[in-house]
Amino acid sequence: MGLPLVVGVDGSRSSLRAVDWAVDAAVAHGVPLRLVHAFLWQRYEGAEFARDLGRLSEKAIAEALVDTAVGHARRRAGGLEISASVVPEDPVRTLLDEGRNASMLVLGSRGRGRLAGLLLGSVSLAVAARADCPVVVARGADDGFLEAHPRVAVGVGAAGSGSQAVAFAFREAEVRHWALLAVRAWRCPAHEPMDHPLLTGDPARHHREQAAEILDEALVQAVRDHPRVEVRRQVTEGQAGHVLLEVSRGAALLVVGARRGNGRSGLQLGRVAHTALHHASCPVAVVPLRG
Repeated sequence: MGLPLVVGVDGSRSSLRAVDWAVDAAVAHGVPLRLVHAFLWQRYEGAEFARDLGRLSEKAIAEALVDTAVGHARRRAGGLEISASVVPEDPVRTLLDEGRNASMLVLGSRGRGRLAGLLLGSVSLAVAARADCPVVVARGADDGFLEAHPRVAVGVGAAGSGSQAVAFAFREAEVRHWALLAVRAWRCPAHEPMDHPLLTGDPARHHREQAAEILDEALVQAVRDHPRVEVRRQVTEGQAGHVLLEVSRGAALLVVGARRGNGRSGLQLGRVAHTALHHASCPVAVVPLRG
């Protein structure tokens, strides 16, 4: 059995949707599910919930939240191996530590506190930007997002990059028995040099064909490794983030890559991943890209 799939829970409706997504993914991959709650979360999401606890201890509330989440998970998949942990630590640090020995981290898109109205909770954003393993943020208005569109969409970036994200998308499509849509966005530069050879032809056609070539090249190995996955290619003119947001309306999962390494610290999310995490219509998987 592979590494566990870890889901962060905080008692919010958003985190229970994350549990639903995580349960289905753990069953599909045949791995255990681990639920984790770090109860110093108010440092990130606001302190007023802590003030409302009254005589109940923070630990008791945390344990009750986790028990509720475990029961929710067992009702969805009774035979799944499930473990749970309540950790009196910083939530971001805890989840990043958990991610070092996890196949995937799954988080809700919003927290419980004063900042719950943000497009993306601060814990989820920080973990997605720094985790060593893929992070899924379970975006979506209600439980229907899990089954409405049985399709994985993956954004393909520049030539020679993003192979980890493509491989992840194909694995998800295969174990879920979903189709896969691979998307490459392209844009025609506003101003070409006057002596540019493309000016004698059709610049837009050249950029479109170049994008199609990049897309085909990015998929070669994954198609060989996953021959049963139904693949559709889409090359679209436009800004990559906007193109992927449109695609997310018809997908059950949107996969994007985020560059790691090169001695950088702090938040490591490119513009496309950041846009997807804040605005996509479906769950978003952020896959670390290395090398």
